[in-house]
Amino acid sequence: MISTSRVSLRYGDRKLFEDVNIKFTPGNCYGLIGANGAGKSTFLKILSGEIEPNTGDVILGPGKRMAVLKQDHFQFDEYKVLDTVIMGHARLYEIMKEKDALYAKSDFSDEDGIKAAELEGEFAELNGWEAESEAATLLMGLGIGEELHEKLVKDISAMEKVRVLLAQALFGHPDVLLLDEPTNHLDLKSINWLEDFLLDFEGTVVVISHDRHFLNKVCTHIADLDFGKIQLYVGNYDFWYESSQLALEMAKNQNKKREEKIKELQTFIARFSSNASKAKQATSRKKLLDKITLDDIKPSSRRYPFVGFSPDREAGKDLLSVKGLTKTIDGETVLNNIDFIIDKGDKIAFVGENEIAKTTLFKILMGEMESDSGEYKWGVTTSQSYFPKDNSEFFNNVDLNLVDWLRQFSEEKSESFIRGFLGRMLFSGEEALKKVDVLSGGERVRCMLSKMMLSGANVLIFDEPTNHLDLESITAVNNGIIKFPGTILFTSHDHQFVQTVANRIIEITPDGVIDKRVTYDEYLEMRKSL
Repeated sequence: MISTSRVSLRYGDRKLFEDVNIKFTPGNCYGLIGANGAGKSTFLKILSGEIEPNTGDVILGPGKRMAVLKQDHFQFDEYKVLDTVIMGHARLYEIMKEKDALYAKSDFSDEDGIKAAELEGEFAELNGWEAESEAATLLMGLGIGEELHEKLVKDISAMEKVRVLLAQALFGHPDVLLLDEPTNHLDLKSINWLEDFLLDFEGTVVVISHDRHFLNKVCTHIADLDFGKIQLYVGNYDFWYESSQLALEMAKNQNKKREEKIKELQTFIARFSSNASKAKQATSRKKLLDKITLDDIKPSSRRYPFVGFSPDREAGKDLLSVKGLTKTIDGETVLNNIDFIIDKGDKIAFVGENEIAKTTLFKILMGEMESDSGEYKWGVTTSQSYFPKDNSEFFNNVDLNLVDWLRQFSEEKSESFIRGFLGRMLFSGEEALKKVDVLSGGERVRCMLSKMMLSGANVLIFDEPTNHLDLESITAVNNGIIKFPGTILFTSHDHQFVQTVANRIIEITPDGVIDKRVTYDEYLEMRKSL
């Protein structure tokens, strides 16, 4: 268990937290959420002891061990991969080093023998004989093969380092686990493995993530950082989001009778109470959910951008045909004889291990790159708008403010229209006059989405549209794309995004494509059996 008592933190005049009293208990996984800049990562650092609060205390149960996902990817460069994982349990690793040093002595004394016996006893108590096996299992689960275990951390890739540090945090059965964006740089298989690990984990987990599917799968509670306080909610992210939206509707509908509101709440609770992330906690969680009253659900202060795409005209039946597209880049064939036909209303997720292949296909379809062979043809009634994975050419070395930047892509040039549009995308007041070359990654994405909304296109192509976005913006983009009546080609690592948008999956393989008119979850089940 870990708890806080009257924790407060200020930076100058800015108040991040004020008198936060919260208790995180064993067997539960808490998703820590909050708007960008609310202080989620800072709060985890307070829990871990990395940052001292201005007032208050963090209390860790006596004899309990905490593990934290490290963010310094160079800290362990001079250590072997396997050793780095075992270092997640500092005392165990210290004992291993002390033992090695003692047994290496040429003048091993009786006193050394007594010390070694003490160390061996403690080593056994800490399950030391299983340490290397456990570390190797964690690494394999996260996609780090045995051939890398004896390498130095500095000699593996940046993405592999992230996985090693995650294995380090998970190692040795910690009592409390603090994870800040643990799914970053993990593939689907590794994310599934991590989800299963956390579902079986008996300690306390506090996690920050932008992956809604992950939060929905592993979280028993949501810890919402809002108004400088942290409010605990039973349930996963979807429950928190939908309950906050319900609270907002109820607040707007002040005239609705209380009895009607209670009935609406009861219907809502019934829909969620049977869904427990951790099966063994289903009964206790259902009891807690059933006790929720109208006063327990509160509107959030979150601001969601408006994302909505309206085609200027409806496309005909003839959308897009692709035949025999082949492309080699730096000696590697990334597209090999690609064939498919797009039908009206298709919302297609392009998947596959080769990231370059998907981006290359989209660039060819948008005329930004030529194929080595093959052809594609857009229908005469189609119009396309493209969201590239790399948008730097639109912003770097561009001396324009936001209003003038967006005006380039709008038929309506008036200042009031452009400012109104930017306001709906959360660029209000002076923010609309910021220079575009200083925008953050998330702000650039919102600008690119604005450009696409103004296009009136009936075919949208998205290459990783949720990168750099916070949960609020991801939710808004997801909802906006679901409502789009036209055709969509996209790629994304956001499981929930793909599952809720796609009605067809095309996997790009070294030998061509696998094309299935199924949902993403159905496709994943199908792939397991192959």
